Amino acid sequence: MANKVAESISREEFFYGHKACAGCGGSLAVRAALKLLGPNAVSVLPAGCMSAVGFNFPQLCFSNNSIISTFAGTASMLTGVEAGLRARGYKDFTAVGFAGDGGTADIGIQALSGAIDRNDNIIYICYDNEAYMNTGIQKSGLTPFGAKTTTTPAGSNIHGNIRPKKNMFEIAAAHDIPYAATASVGYLPDFIAKVQKASQIQGTKYIHVIAPCPTGWGVAPDATVDIAKEVVDCGLWYLAEYENGSFKLNHKPKEFTDVTTYLKKQGRFKHLTDDDIQIITASRDKKWEFINKNFEF
Repeated sequence: MANKVAESISREEFFYGHKACAGCGGSLAVRAALKLLGPNAVSVLPAGCMSAVGFNFPQLCFSNNSIISTFAGTASMLTGVEAGLRARGYKDFTAVGFAGDGGTADIGIQALSGAIDRNDNIIYICYDNEAYMNTGIQKSGLTPFGAKTTTTPAGSNIHGNIRPKKNMFEIAAAHDIPYAATASVGYLPDFIAKVQKASQIQGTKYIHVIAPCPTGWGVAPDATVDIAKEVVDCGLWYLAEYENGSFKLNHKPKEFTDVTTYLKKQGRFKHLTDDDIQIITASRDKKWEFINKNFEF
């Protein structure tokens, strides 16, 4: 049976020859999104993983127009790109930003909030690998509870990160943004469909895609897609949309897979105790009580 999703997007490559680590989930998200958006997409990337691996003089690994922004300025530079091209009479283009979790939830959150407030006609995609990976695996605001990073080491007293992961999807939705969505590279057709939908909506669009980092997560390079699927299947991540003031759940597991199995596959979680895993499971169950009550399906 033919793969309808693969057939629906361009066979051209707009992000290739990059220097990302083997199995990089972020590069997979960028590649898929640009194949959907096409040659007239103009991409802005802050000083994160994708700019580090995609802009290596004398090579540029983007075949469409792309530019590196300041770490804090992805959304504000997107504002300028969109306004500038529109002022020059261009109509057939998409201004799209690709920023990691630190560049989105921490350093770039003010500029993103401002862009949503102005309702700039841009797409902002956060590829979330749950830490500052290209600078040595430091904790970000999107690092989950219990994860071991270089700034949240696992010791006898504190077992990794002690703070919960920020909910950037609901933070964006709280601005009454025209469109926001969650995704995972483990469910690539869903992600591609959301990028396509975002490209057809006027105003600011935000997509938050889970994109595992084998180096930082402590998994094999060929496990990226499987582990990105498993985080959804065990209920620690969910696929949803926010549009017209309402939340919609896109995928509801009939029964969650085992949280312990998901966590223990990763080096960053191998130190967790049964009590730690109970805390994570209880947090998941509480979140799904909220989802089942407030999200359409």
